[in-house]
Amino acid sequence: MKNAEIRLLTDRDARPTGACGWRPWNANRNHFGESADEHRQTTMESATERLGAKPDENFVFGAFHEGQLVGWRGSFVIKSPRRGTKAGLGRLCAPEFPRAGYWRALLVALLEKIKACPDVKQVSLTVVSGQEAASALYRSLGFQTYGIEPLGLKVGDHYFDNDHMVLRVTHHDLKPI
Repeated sequence: MKNAEIRLLTDRDARPTGACGWRPWNANRNHFGESADEHRQTTMESATERLGAKPDENFVFGAFHEGQLVGWRGSFVIKSPRRGTKAGLGRLCAPEFPRAGYWRALLVALLEKIKACPDVKQVSLTVVSGQEAASALYRSLGFQTYGIEPLGLKVGDHYFDNDHMVLRVTHHDLKPI
């Protein structure tokens, strides 16, 4: 990844994030739970607020190529007394960079940050069934499929199944029932 930088985004990055944000949907619109039109409705104010809110629980890493934001990957932490503390992932990368290592670099940076969160026990994500490159990347980093949601995503008149995947972050205090 020559001329690449991976770093945590801040509220100052809201405008570039928005600009990058809708390009990938044109090429891969079936891979995302939010449509391009839904994403375009995100205002700069709300993007800025999201990037600045709860930096210890919700964070986004960006991939820059020659100074231009080409992709981002975010995480959100969910805390529940009965369900524990978990992190979920979202991902986005511009279509011209899918094989350049940006997805892996973003995921590795994000997982390192998540593993530093003291109470997070697992990380979950959803990938459209049949997206073998994405699934292989997740498996290579330790994610396991734990279920398939039939008809989990609707794009126009077409439905797609979703694979649900999880990565255990800590094991020291997990006790089976």
